[in-house]
Amino acid sequence: MHVAPLDPERDRAILDATMELLSEVGFDRMTVDQIAKRAKASKATIYRRWAGKPELVVDVICRRFDMDLPPGEDTGSLRGDLAALFRGLCESVERKHTLVIGLSSTLVSNQELARTLRAHMPAKDLGEVGALLERAVERGELAGPVDPGRLFGVAKALVWHRMIFTGPPIGEPFVAESVDGVLMPLVRAWAG
Repeated sequence: MHVAPLDPERDRAILDATMELLSEVGFDRMTVDQIAKRAKASKATIYRRWAGKPELVVDVICRRFDMDLPPGEDTGSLRGDLAALFRGLCESVERKHTLVIGLSSTLVSNQELARTLRAHMPAKDLGEVGALLERAVERGELAGPVDPGRLFGVAKALVWHRMIFTGPPIGEPFVAESVDGVLMPLVRAWAG
């Protein structure tokens, strides 16, 4: 992982180059030479900070591949809050679609990279989801509390299934169908 202090501009150039190359050629075909050339940095600069390509990629994913939820929105209703949350999740996934699709096969075939990533992936802050669910309970829209992690897991699964099998763009009909047909019935059942 990231060891030595790094000039922020150099850091950004190396991480950007890595992310671009991951999207363009994938993990297996990407080399540290290519990263160095694109970032206008020496290989020695990269190796002083990262042990190798897997550590650099994990650092990129953990620091730049932010899959946390956008700020929650109090729309005044559970349905409105869920739609805003789900829409934000869709937009976040859509922005990172190419990179994730490129990495997914690598994470299946390269167990060392997958283990390193799992070990360093920051925990999700589900405070916004928890607040959304608490507001719904306070308004009487839910009979009781619901686990925010459970709801977020289902929401992510819906978005990723759509991205992998149908592809972007994801529009408002998908948001409405997911919220009305899946998320609303689930949270009501879980709260009961």
